[in-house]
Amino acid sequence: MTTLLVIAKEPVPGRVKTRLTPPFTPREAASLAAAALADTLRAVAAAPAARRVLVLDGAPGPWLPPGFDVVPQCAGGLDERLADAFARCAGPALLIGMDTPQVTPELLGVDFAGCDAYFGPAEDGGFWALGLAEPDPALLRGVPMSTPVTGAVQRERLAAAGLRVRELPRLRDVDTAADAHAVAALAPHGRFAARLARCTAGTTR
Repeated sequence: MTTLLVIAKEPVPGRVKTRLTPPFTPREAASLAAAALADTLRAVAAAPAARRVLVLDGAPGPWLPPGFDVVPQCAGGLDERLADAFARCAGPALLIGMDTPQVTPELLGVDFAGCDAYFGPAEDGGFWALGLAEPDPALLRGVPMSTPVTGAVQRERLAAAGLRVRELPRLRDVDTAADAHAVAALAPHGRFAARLARCTAGTTR
C-alpha cells in the first residue's frame, strides 16, 4: 500500500496564509489554515494507506488526528523539503499539501498498477499532489516552486524520466480570499467552510 504524506506548516498567525491578509487578520488567516489542515488530515486518515506521515514545519496542535507519524521538514527551499519527504519513503508514496481542504479520501486512494507516478495539477499552475511508485528525490530538486510554471516543469520532469504518469483532477489551492470562498463552496460541510463563515461574519474565536 501507499504512504500518504502531508507537507504542512504550523498555523501560526503571521506565518501562514499571508495572502489572505487583508481582508482577514493574521489570526483569522491562521485559523483558516488550521481548518484547512484539519480537513486535509481527516481525508488522509480516511484513505487507505500503509502509513500516514505529516511532514511539519513547527509543532503539532489539536488539529492532528491519531494515526499519523510526525517528522520535521528539512532546511532549504520547498523543492528540497518535498524531495526530503519522498526520501523518507521506501515504497510508493503520494504527497499533498495543506491548501486543498476539498480533497476527499477517494482522490487519495491511488493504485500504482500500470503507472509510475500520479500528478495532481492546481489551477494556479502548481500542483496539489505528486505520487511516485519509486520515490526519487532527484525528480523534485531544482524545480522552481510557487511560480505559474511549477506544475508544467514538474510534469515534464516526470515525463523526461520516462515515467508513466496518471493525472489526478485539477484542484484549486487556497491562496487568496477569492480562492477561500470558491473552495468552501466545493466542500460546504467541512471545517474550512465553517471557519470561513465565522471569519466573514467577524465572529472568530
